[in-house]
Amino acid sequence: MDKKIQQKIIKICNEKIAKKGITVGLSFYAFFSNKNETPELLMEVAEW
Repeated sequence: MDKKIQQKIIKICNEKIAKKGITVGLSFYAFFSNKNETPELLMEVAEW
């Protein structure tokens, strides 16, 4: 998977955990501004 999206995912997760604790839930849609914009990348992230 692209390193840029991996870094973005880790950054967003770390921010959410810092704000809401380790039990926070997070959908992978949180990493995309428009969930239909890049369906191939969306599926790649979903499989990761």
